[in-house]
Amino acid sequence: MPQHSPDPTPPAAGAHVPLLRNYVGGQWIETETRFDDINPVDGSVVAQVCEAGQAVVDHAVAAAKTAMAGAWGRTTAEARAQALRRIADGIERRFDAFVAAEIADTGKDAAHARTIDIPRAIANFRAFADQVATAHGDCFESTTPDGLGALNYTINKPLGVVGIISPWNLPLLLLTWKVAPALACGNAVIAKPSEETPYSATLLAEVIDEIGLPPGTFNLVHGFGPNSAGGFLSTHDGVDAITFTGASATGTAIMRAAAQTVKPISFELGGKNASLIFADADFEEAVTGTLRSAFSNCGQVCLCTERVYVERPIFEKFVQALRQRTEQIRIGSPYEQGVTMGPLISAEHRAKVLSYFDLAVAEGARVVTGGNVPTFGDERDRGYFVAPTIWTGLSDNARCMQEEIFGPVCHITPFDTEEDAVKAANGTRYGLATALWTSNLKRAHRLAPRMETGIVWVNTWFLRDLRTPFGGVKLSGVGREGGRHSLAFYSEPTNICIKL
Repeated sequence: MPQHSPDPTPPAAGAHVPLLRNYVGGQWIETETRFDDINPVDGSVVAQVCEAGQAVVDHAVAAAKTAMAGAWGRTTAEARAQALRRIADGIERRFDAFVAAEIADTGKDAAHARTIDIPRAIANFRAFADQVATAHGDCFESTTPDGLGALNYTINKPLGVVGIISPWNLPLLLLTWKVAPALACGNAVIAKPSEETPYSATLLAEVIDEIGLPPGTFNLVHGFGPNSAGGFLSTHDGVDAITFTGASATGTAIMRAAAQTVKPISFELGGKNASLIFADADFEEAVTGTLRSAFSNCGQVCLCTERVYVERPIFEKFVQALRQRTEQIRIGSPYEQGVTMGPLISAEHRAKVLSYFDLAVAEGARVVTGGNVPTFGDERDRGYFVAPTIWTGLSDNARCMQEEIFGPVCHITPFDTEEDAVKAANGTRYGLATALWTSNLKRAHRLAPRMETGIVWVNTWFLRDLRTPFGGVKLSGVGREGGRHSLAFYSEPTNICIKL
């Protein structure tokens, strides 16, 4: 990654805000129905956004089908790989603009956006360019009754029009995680970013427009869920597949809609993730790792840890160590020196998280630290901040131990045996990720396969190789993405049998 200029500062309060438009069939489309894009740091308006209604979504589907029937549908894998690399280069050229957009929409600290969100978006396009350029099908020689044989080989064809609905927590990262392989496999895309975070998606559309993909290959529609762009997209008969990252309840609704036309779906949904920390773990590494896994991005990552199980001999020591580290977290505006935690995404989401703070106390939790709204005495008090929070004392069947909160909070519970730890970790309707902290290699190999999750980390967290399968079980999702697993979802294999 090349060096970039210093972080851009956000626009001054009261400054003219931009208009974020839909991008359909290679054209920018304004609509009369608009909504505000809100900065969660201080409640100010970042931009006005044009909402896509049924007519705009219909137009996007028609444009995507035209692209599939035309130039984009005839591209080779190598040409698509080259297009993805040009998109990556385009994001890199506008790196600072993407950073500023992501921060304005989410309020996350600048270091997070600069070192994770935007670099990973660039990496997504390059990784899938490499994947599709080297992908290959199967080939088998078969015997036949006449002894002459047959040749069977597979070709992978695009699904067609793919609807992509992405979330607000890692906006560009998770959008490109789907857009890149969908385009790599030759599909036309209609992307619907979260209404909370439309800015970086709009910049992505600008980059794609600049590099000159055939009109209709990539389309962007803004809006909400039911009775808006998301609902119109997920129920459209002309959409051939749907991929979604977000809440499990929304995934259920989309799955129900997709069932009407039996279209392929890929869902990465919620999590109520556990960490198991054994007494033989490297203590400082476990504390540091848990601090990250509980509070990164203000706890607004599907992979974050909300349930921490600690072997009893080190339980009290661990609770106090994590409390001390948590109370050193600096909360504030993204461009402030030393700030590592920003606000929650919206007033609505903060109200939800705070309702769990109240519920935890009602259910008998001991608040080790946090549980409140910080005050600043300036414009940040109009934002959506909460203090990072640690609880102890809840039973595993408490609502706060079973329902995804999606905020900067974790509960710490002692355990005595491996069996107790495994039972507790698996005792949830979710199944996305588990972190094991132990220096016992045999234990790690013994327990990791027993975790009812799609991902198990040992002595680390959030370490990703983009070639590996990513996804969850139970309420945490359907299907896997990453590397060849993404290519398998976004393409349809066809067997061709040649009689010799």
